[in-house]
Amino acid sequence: MEESHSFPILGEETPDFEVLTTQGPLKLSDLRGKWVVLFSHPADFTPVCTTEFMALAQANDELQRLNVQLIGLSIDSVHSHLAWVRNIEEKMGVQIPFPIIADLDMQVARKFGMIHPGQSSTATVRTVFFIDPDGKMRAMIYYPLSNGRYIPEIVRLVKALQVTDRHGVATPANWQPGEKVVVPPPKTAEEMDRREKEGYDCKDWYLCFKEI
Repeated sequence: MEESHSFPILGEETPDFEVLTTQGPLKLSDLRGKWVVLFSHPADFTPVCTTEFMALAQANDELQRLNVQLIGLSIDSVHSHLAWVRNIEEKMGVQIPFPIIADLDMQVARKFGMIHPGQSSTATVRTVFFIDPDGKMRAMIYYPLSNGRYIPEIVRLVKALQVTDRHGVATPANWQPGEKVVVPPPKTAEEMDRREKEGYDCKDWYLCFKEI
């Protein structure tokens, strides 16, 4: 019989877990108050994953300034993670500053839908989960085993989510920090009539931009 899993759903509370990492035990719910970017990689000592870890290490300071905790994960042991981290530092000159979960029993991988049999039954695909300070799942991105992630998009999306929360707005396609944001569309005819007088940059009644 096929196993049933309750995968994370956008806008709902993220499943909690308690795990061992390269920086000691970690319980997800202990990180409430921070944004968490939880990402999986197929395996230690693999080329694409190594490039991703180096790029994420370089983005870590900026993410920390945004109150973000990066957490990596693969179905490898803590010993394997530690050896790989040491190898990256010795061979590539890059220190990995964030914890990496050892998920040998696939507890977290299965709970979060990181195993896609069409890709591999023994390795996690490249997932990225964005969890807000209240523990809610806010965004998810999935990549195949063959293609590395674009790390600036991870940073950009965190900034976009934080702007949405802070100002009650949306962000348009290709938005970058400092650009105009989208004002939520009116919900009533009265709001629609009032919209034209509110000083926004409106292309039509349903599409208005503003500076923040």
